[in-house]
Amino acid sequence: MGPQPWQPQPGQPGYSQFAQPMQQLPHGLGWGAPPPGGPHGPHGPRGPKKKSKAPLILIPLVLVGLGILGVTVAQGIAKGNDPEYTAPTYTPTSRTTSSPTEDPTNEPSPTAPPTTRPTTTRPTVTKPTAPRTTNPPVKRGPTDYEMVSRNKVYRVGTMASVGCKESRARQSNTAGARANYVNLKTCLGKSWPRLIQASGAQFRAPTVLMFTGTVTSPCGSMNDTGPPFYCGSNETIYMNLREDIGNYNRYPQAYQKVWARMWMLHQFAHEYGHHVQNLTGILDANHNMRYEAPTRAAELEMTRRLELQASCFADVFIGANRRTYPITGQAQFQWRWLIGHVTDNNNDHGDANNHEYWALRGYQTRNPGACNTFTAPSARVR
Repeated sequence: MGPQPWQPQPGQPGYSQFAQPMQQLPHGLGWGAPPPGGPHGPHGPRGPKKKSKAPLILIPLVLVGLGILGVTVAQGIAKGNDPEYTAPTYTPTSRTTSSPTEDPTNEPSPTAPPTTRPTTTRPTVTKPTAPRTTNPPVKRGPTDYEMVSRNKVYRVGTMASVGCKESRARQSNTAGARANYVNLKTCLGKSWPRLIQASGAQFRAPTVLMFTGTVTSPCGSMNDTGPPFYCGSNETIYMNLREDIGNYNRYPQAYQKVWARMWMLHQFAHEYGHHVQNLTGILDANHNMRYEAPTRAAELEMTRRLELQASCFADVFIGANRRTYPITGQAQFQWRWLIGHVTDNNNDHGDANNHEYWALRGYQTRNPGACNTFTAPSARVR
Protein backbone atom coordinates (compact mmCIF):
# COMPACT_ATOMS: atom_id res chain seq x y z
CA MET A 1 0.00 0.00 0.00
CA GLY A 2 1.35 3.39 -0.93
CA PRO A 3 1.69 6.30 1.46
CA GLN A 4 -1.45 8.02 2.67
CA PRO A 5 -2.29 11.40 1.11
CA TRP A 6 -1.24 13.28 4.19
CA GLN A 7 2.18 11.67 4.50
CA PRO A 8 5.40 13.22 3.24
CA GLN A 9 6.36 11.49 0.04
CA PRO A 10 9.64 9.60 -0.37
CA GLY A 11 12.46 12.09 -0.32
CA GLN A 12 10.56 14.60 1.79
CA PRO A 13 11.69 15.34 5.35
CA GLY A 14 9.94 13.12 7.86
CA TYR A 15 8.85 10.44 5.39
CA SER A 16 7.68 7.27 7.13
CA GLN A 17 5.66 4.17 6.32
CA PHE A 18 3.51 4.66 9.42
CA ALA A 19 0.00 6.04 8.92
CA GLN A 20 -1.99 8.18 11.29
CA PRO A 21 -5.68 7.15 11.47
CA MET A 22 -8.34 9.65 10.57
CA GLN A 23 -9.77 11.56 13.50
CA GLN A 24 -13.25 12.40 14.71
CA LEU A 25 -13.93 16.11 14.83
CA PRO A 26 -14.27 17.77 18.23
CA HIS A 27 -17.79 17.97 19.60
CA GLY A 28 -19.77 21.09 20.16
CA LEU A 29 -22.02 19.90 22.97
CA GLY A 30 -23.31 23.44 22.94
CA TRP A 31 -26.97 22.73 23.56
CA GLY A 32 -26.79 23.18 27.34
CA ALA A 33 -28.52 21.26 30.09
CA PRO A 34 -31.62 19.20 29.17
CA PRO A 35 -34.85 21.15 29.69
CA PRO A 36 -37.76 19.87 31.78
CA GLY A 37 -39.55 17.17 29.87
CA GLY A 38 -36.65 15.12 28.63
CA PRO A 39 -33.25 15.26 27.00
CA HIS A 40 -32.71 16.71 23.60
CA GLY A 41 -30.06 17.23 21.01
CA PRO A 42 -28.28 14.74 18.77
CA HIS A 43 -27.24 12.46 21.62
CA GLY A 44 -30.65 11.71 23.11
CA PRO A 45 -34.34 11.28 22.26
CA ARG A 46 -36.34 14.42 21.85
CA GLY A 47 -38.92 15.33 24.44
CA PRO A 48 -42.28 17.07 23.92
CA LYS A 49 -42.37 19.50 21.05
CA LYS A 50 -42.12 22.76 22.91
CA LYS A 51 -39.46 25.42 22.97
CA SER A 52 -37.27 25.17 26.01
CA LYS A 53 -34.18 27.10 26.88
CA ALA A 54 -31.52 25.65 29.10
CA PRO A 55 -30.51 27.79 32.08
CA LEU A 56 -26.98 29.12 31.95
CA ILE A 57 -25.94 28.18 35.49
CA LEU A 58 -22.67 27.25 37.08
CA ILE A 59 -22.62 23.73 38.45
CA PRO A 60 -19.70 22.30 40.45
CA LEU A 61 -17.37 20.41 38.15
CA VAL A 62 -16.52 16.80 39.03
CA LEU A 63 -13.36 15.47 37.44
CA VAL A 64 -12.20 11.88 37.65
CA GLY A 65 -8.71 11.24 36.38
CA LEU A 66 -6.84 8.26 35.08
CA GLY A 67 -3.78 8.75 37.22
CA ILE A 68 -4.11 12.52 36.64
CA LEU A 69 -7.06 14.51 37.94
CA GLY A 70 -8.54 17.15 35.67
CA VAL A 71 -6.76 20.45 36.24
CA THR A 72 -8.08 23.95 35.78
CA VAL A 73 -6.04 25.67 33.10
CA ALA A 74 -7.49 29.17 33.15
CA GLN A 75 -10.58 30.78 34.61
CA GLY A 76 -12.83 32.93 32.51
CA ILE A 77 -12.36 36.69 32.99
CA ALA A 78 -15.22 36.62 34.57
CA LYS A 79 -33.21 44.57 36.37
CA GLY A 80 -50.29 57.84 36.02
CA ASN A 81 -51.21 60.23 37.87
CA ASP A 82 -54.53 61.75 36.90
CA PRO A 83 -54.24 65.47 36.15
CA GLU A 84 -55.11 67.68 39.12
CA TYR A 85 -58.73 68.92 39.18
CA THR A 86 -59.87 72.12 40.93
CA ALA A 87 -63.67 72.62 41.33
CA PRO A 88 -64.80 75.95 39.98
CA THR A 89 -66.35 78.50 42.43
CA TYR A 90 -69.68 80.14 42.07
CA THR A 91 -71.73 82.89 43.86
CA PRO A 92 -75.44 82.25 44.61
CA THR A 93 -77.94 84.95 43.65
CA SER A 94 -79.24 87.24 46.49
CA ARG A 95 -82.51 86.38 48.20
CA THR A 96 -85.14 89.28 47.90
CA THR A 97 -87.84 89.98 50.61
CA SER A 98 -90.56 92.67 51.07
CA SER A 99 -89.97 95.52 53.50
CA PRO A 100 -92.01 95.29 56.68
CA THR A 101 -95.16 97.43 56.60
CA GLU A 102 -96.17 99.79 59.43
CA ASP A 103 -99.55 99.50 61.19
CA PRO A 104 -101.35 102.91 61.76
CA THR A 105 -101.14 102.23 65.43
CA ASN A 106 -97.39 102.25 65.05
CA GLU A 107 -97.18 98.76 66.41
CA PRO A 108 -95.06 96.56 64.26
CA SER A 109 -96.80 93.71 62.64
CA PRO A 110 -95.12 90.37 61.95
CA THR A 111 -93.39 90.05 58.66
CA ALA A 112 -95.18 87.77 56.28
CA PRO A 113 -93.07 84.96 54.95
CA PRO A 114 -92.32 85.11 51.26
CA THR A 115 -94.70 83.20 49.11
CA THR A 116 -91.96 81.86 46.83
CA ARG A 117 -88.50 80.57 47.58
CA PRO A 118 -85.86 82.17 45.45
CA THR A 119 -83.87 79.71 43.34
CA THR A 120 -80.15 79.41 43.09
CA THR A 121 -78.63 78.85 39.67
CA ARG A 122 -75.69 76.43 39.74
CA PRO A 123 -73.28 76.90 36.85
CA THR A 124 -72.57 73.95 34.57
CA VAL A 125 -69.10 72.52 35.18
CA THR A 126 -67.22 70.34 32.67
CA LYS A 127 -64.64 68.07 34.26
CA PRO A 128 -61.40 67.94 32.26
CA THR A 129 -60.46 64.49 30.94
CA ALA A 130 -57.00 62.97 30.98
CA PRO A 131 -55.30 62.86 27.61
CA ARG A 132 -55.46 59.46 25.93
CA THR A 133 -52.11 57.75 25.66
CA THR A 134 -51.19 55.01 23.21
CA ASN A 135 -48.51 52.43 23.84
CA PRO A 136 -45.69 52.44 21.29
CA PRO A 137 -45.60 49.36 19.07
CA VAL A 138 -43.55 46.50 20.48
CA LYS A 139 -40.45 45.91 18.44
CA ARG A 140 -40.15 42.29 17.37
CA GLY A 141 -36.87 40.56 18.04
CA PRO A 142 -35.16 38.35 15.48
CA THR A 143 -36.50 34.88 14.94
CA ASP A 144 -34.22 31.89 15.52
CA TYR A 145 -33.64 31.55 11.80
CA GLU A 146 -32.85 35.25 11.45
CA MET A 147 -30.43 34.98 14.35
CA VAL A 148 -28.42 32.19 12.69
CA SER A 149 -28.70 33.35 9.08
CA ARG A 150 -28.46 37.16 9.40
CA ASN A 151 -26.34 37.51 12.49
CA LYS A 152 -24.44 40.78 12.74
CA VAL A 153 -21.18 38.90 13.26
CA TYR A 154 -21.26 38.21 9.51
CA ARG A 155 -20.80 41.94 8.87
CA VAL A 156 -17.91 42.78 11.21
CA GLY A 157 -15.16 42.44 8.62
CA THR A 158 -11.79 40.76 8.54
CA MET A 159 -9.99 39.55 11.65
CA ALA A 160 -6.64 41.25 12.15
CA SER A 161 -3.56 39.33 13.20
CA VAL A 162 -2.59 39.64 16.84
CA GLY A 163 0.85 38.19 16.16
CA CYS A 164 0.00 34.94 17.93
CA LYS A 165 3.00 32.64 18.26
CA GLU A 166 2.97 28.95 19.07
CA SER A 167 4.07 28.06 22.57
CA ARG A 168 7.58 26.64 22.74
CA ALA A 169 6.27 23.98 25.09
CA ARG A 170 5.27 20.64 23.59
CA GLN A 171 2.27 18.61 24.73
CA SER A 172 4.37 15.60 25.65
CA ASN A 173 3.17 15.97 29.25
CA THR A 174 0.58 17.80 31.33
CA ALA A 175 2.67 20.95 31.79
CA GLY A 176 3.37 21.22 28.07
CA ALA A 177 -0.29 20.78 27.14
CA ARG A 178 -1.36 23.33 29.74
CA ALA A 179 1.12 25.87 28.39
CA ASN A 180 -0.34 25.46 24.91
CA TYR A 181 -3.92 25.82 26.15
CA VAL A 182 -3.07 28.98 28.06
CA ASN A 183 -1.24 30.42 25.06
CA LEU A 184 -4.12 29.71 22.67
CA LYS A 185 -6.71 31.08 25.08
CA THR A 186 -4.70 34.31 25.32
CA CYS A 187 -4.33 34.60 21.53
CA LEU A 188 -8.01 33.92 20.82
CA GLY A 189 -8.94 36.30 23.64
CA LYS A 190 -7.15 39.07 21.76
CA SER A 191 -8.49 38.15 18.33
CA TRP A 192 -12.26 37.86 18.85
CA PRO A 193 -13.32 40.71 21.20
CA ARG A 194 -13.30 43.47 18.56
CA LEU A 195 -15.42 41.40 16.18
CA ILE A 196 -17.82 40.27 18.90
CA GLN A 197 -18.34 43.83 20.12
CA ALA A 198 -18.76 45.11 16.56
CA SER A 199 -21.64 42.65 16.20
CA GLY A 200 -23.38 44.28 19.17
CA ALA A 201 -22.67 41.41 21.57
CA GLN A 202 -20.66 41.52 24.78
CA PHE A 203 -17.39 39.64 24.88
CA ARG A 204 -16.66 37.29 27.77
CA ALA A 205 -13.63 35.05 27.89
CA PRO A 206 -14.44 31.36 28.32
CA THR A 207 -13.16 29.13 31.09
CA VAL A 208 -10.76 26.40 29.94
CA LEU A 209 -10.50 23.06 31.73
CA MET A 210 -8.48 20.02 30.80
CA PHE A 211 -9.55 16.55 31.82
CA THR A 212 -8.68 12.89 31.87
CA GLY A 213 -11.04 10.04 32.68
CA THR A 214 -14.67 11.15 32.89
CA VAL A 215 -15.69 14.77 33.30
CA THR A 216 -19.17 15.93 34.32
CA SER A 217 -20.42 19.27 33.06
CA PRO A 218 -23.81 21.01 32.97
CA CYS A 219 -24.05 19.70 29.40
CA GLY A 220 -23.49 16.08 30.40
CA SER A 221 -20.63 13.69 31.03
CA MET A 222 -17.84 12.93 28.59
CA ASN A 223 -15.02 10.42 28.66
CA ASP A 224 -11.45 10.98 27.52
CA THR A 225 -11.92 8.35 24.83
CA GLY A 226 -13.91 11.04 23.04
CA PRO A 227 -12.91 14.46 21.75
CA PRO A 228 -12.84 17.80 23.60
CA PHE A 229 -16.08 19.78 23.82
CA TYR A 230 -17.66 23.11 24.71
CA CYS A 231 -20.52 23.64 27.15
CA GLY A 232 -22.56 26.79 26.65
CA SER A 233 -24.29 26.60 30.05
CA ASN A 234 -21.08 27.50 31.89
CA GLU A 235 -19.14 28.88 28.89
CA THR A 236 -16.34 26.37 29.35
CA ILE A 237 -14.01 24.65 26.91
CA TYR A 238 -13.04 21.13 28.04
CA MET A 239 -9.77 19.95 26.49
CA ASN A 240 -8.98 16.24 26.42
CA LEU A 241 -5.54 16.00 28.01
CA ARG A 242 -5.17 12.30 27.32
CA GLU A 243 -5.87 12.78 23.61
CA ASP A 244 -3.44 15.67 23.09
CA ILE A 245 -0.59 14.05 25.03
CA GLY A 246 -1.30 10.68 23.44
CA ASN A 247 -1.27 12.06 19.89
CA TYR A 248 2.06 13.75 20.48
CA ASN A 249 3.78 10.75 22.05
CA ARG A 250 2.28 7.98 19.89
CA TYR A 251 4.79 8.18 17.04
CA PRO A 252 8.44 9.23 17.01
CA GLN A 253 8.49 10.86 13.58
CA ALA A 254 8.87 14.63 13.57
CA TYR A 255 6.05 15.18 11.07
CA GLN A 256 3.71 13.13 13.25
CA LYS A 257 4.43 15.48 16.13
CA VAL A 258 3.74 18.46 13.87
CA TRP A 259 0.42 16.82 12.99
CA ALA A 260 -0.40 16.46 16.70
CA ARG A 261 0.36 20.13 17.30
CA MET A 262 -1.83 21.23 14.38
CA TRP A 263 -4.64 18.96 15.51
CA MET A 264 -4.56 20.42 19.03
CA LEU A 265 -4.54 23.96 17.56
CA HIS A 266 -7.55 23.25 15.37
CA GLN A 267 -9.52 21.53 18.12
CA PHE A 268 -8.98 24.37 20.58
CA ALA A 269 -9.89 27.01 18.00
CA HIS A 270 -12.97 24.97 16.97
CA GLU A 271 -14.26 24.86 20.54
CA TYR A 272 -13.60 28.59 20.84
CA GLY A 273 -15.70 28.93 17.69
CA HIS A 274 -18.61 27.47 19.66
CA HIS A 275 -17.99 30.11 22.31
CA VAL A 276 -18.26 32.79 19.62
CA GLN A 277 -21.58 31.24 18.54
CA ASN A 278 -22.72 31.34 22.15
CA LEU A 279 -21.85 35.02 22.64
CA THR A 280 -23.57 36.09 19.42
CA GLY A 281 -26.80 34.15 20.04
CA ILE A 282 -26.26 31.61 17.28
CA LEU A 283 -25.82 28.69 19.67
CA ASP A 284 -29.07 29.30 21.53
CA ALA A 285 -31.08 29.88 18.36
CA ASN A 286 -29.65 26.75 16.79
CA HIS A 287 -30.57 24.82 19.93
CA ASN A 288 -34.20 25.88 19.53
CA MET A 289 -34.24 25.00 15.84
CA ARG A 290 -32.77 21.56 16.43
CA TYR A 291 -35.19 20.83 19.25
CA GLU A 292 -38.15 21.81 17.09
CA ALA A 293 -36.92 20.06 13.94
CA PRO A 294 -39.69 17.91 12.47
CA THR A 295 -37.42 14.95 11.68
CA ARG A 296 -34.17 13.44 12.88
CA ALA A 297 -32.61 14.18 9.48
CA ALA A 298 -33.50 17.87 9.77
CA GLU A 299 -32.08 17.96 13.29
CA LEU A 300 -28.79 16.42 12.17
CA GLU A 301 -28.48 18.86 9.29
CA MET A 302 -28.92 21.79 11.66
CA THR A 303 -26.22 20.28 13.89
CA ARG A 304 -23.84 19.95 10.96
CA ARG A 305 -24.41 23.60 10.05
CA LEU A 306 -23.39 24.56 13.59
CA GLU A 307 -20.29 22.35 13.66
CA LEU A 308 -19.03 23.33 10.22
CA GLN A 309 -19.39 26.97 11.17
CA ALA A 310 -17.35 26.41 14.35
CA SER A 311 -14.53 24.98 12.22
CA CYS A 312 -14.80 27.91 9.81
CA PHE A 313 -14.55 30.34 12.75
CA ALA A 314 -11.53 28.36 13.97
CA ASP A 315 -9.75 28.83 10.68
CA VAL A 316 -10.58 32.53 10.53
CA PHE A 317 -8.29 32.80 13.56
CA ILE A 318 -5.67 30.40 12.18
CA GLY A 319 -5.62 32.20 8.83
CA ALA A 320 -5.32 35.62 10.48
CA ASN A 321 -2.21 34.49 12.40
CA ARG A 322 -0.71 32.13 9.83
CA ARG A 323 2.52 34.10 9.45
CA THR A 324 3.40 34.35 13.12
CA TYR A 325 2.12 31.06 14.53
CA PRO A 326 3.35 30.02 11.84
CA ILE A 327 1.35 27.83 9.44
CA THR A 328 4.11 27.21 6.93
CA GLY A 329 6.13 24.27 5.65
CA GLN A 330 5.32 21.01 7.41
CA ALA A 331 2.82 22.73 9.69
CA GLN A 332 0.80 23.96 6.72
CA PHE A 333 1.08 20.56 5.06
CA GLN A 334 -0.29 18.76 8.12
CA TRP A 335 -3.01 21.38 8.72
CA ARG A 336 -4.17 21.06 5.12
CA TRP A 337 -4.27 17.30 5.44
CA LEU A 338 -6.19 17.16 8.69
CA ILE A 339 -8.97 19.58 7.67
CA GLY A 340 -9.76 17.32 4.71
CA HIS A 341 -9.40 13.96 6.49
CA VAL A 342 -11.96 13.80 9.25
CA THR A 343 -14.59 11.22 10.05
CA ASP A 344 -18.24 11.87 10.85
CA ASN A 345 -19.56 8.58 12.12
CA ASN A 346 -22.59 10.18 13.76
CA ASN A 347 -23.48 12.31 10.73
CA ASP A 348 -23.54 15.41 12.92
CA HIS A 349 -20.32 17.27 11.97
CA GLY A 350 -20.14 17.19 8.18
CA ASP A 351 -18.12 15.00 5.82
CA ALA A 352 -14.47 15.53 4.98
CA ASN A 353 -15.08 17.41 1.73
CA ASN A 354 -17.47 19.89 3.30
CA HIS A 355 -15.30 20.32 6.36
CA GLU A 356 -12.35 21.20 4.15
CA TYR A 357 -14.53 23.60 2.13
CA TRP A 358 -15.63 25.61 5.17
CA ALA A 359 -12.23 25.46 6.87
CA LEU A 360 -10.56 26.90 3.76
CA ARG A 361 -13.18 29.65 3.47
CA GLY A 362 -12.37 30.80 6.99
CA TYR A 363 -8.62 30.45 6.52
CA GLN A 364 -8.44 32.28 3.20
CA THR A 365 -10.88 35.14 3.92
CA ARG A 366 -10.18 35.60 7.66
CA ASN A 367 -13.74 36.94 7.77
CA PRO A 368 -16.64 35.44 9.78
CA GLY A 369 -18.94 36.53 6.97
CA ALA A 370 -17.58 33.63 4.92
CA CYS A 371 -18.84 31.20 7.58
CA ASN A 372 -22.61 31.57 7.15
CA THR A 373 -23.36 27.86 6.86
CA PHE A 374 -27.04 28.45 7.64
CA THR A 375 -27.87 29.85 4.21
CA ALA A 376 -25.81 27.27 2.31
CA PRO A 377 -27.56 24.54 0.31
CA SER A 378 -27.93 21.17 1.99
CA ALA A 379 -25.29 19.64 -0.28
CA ARG A 380 -22.71 21.97 1.31
CA VAL A 381 -23.40 20.76 4.83
CA ARG A 382 -23.61 16.99 4.37
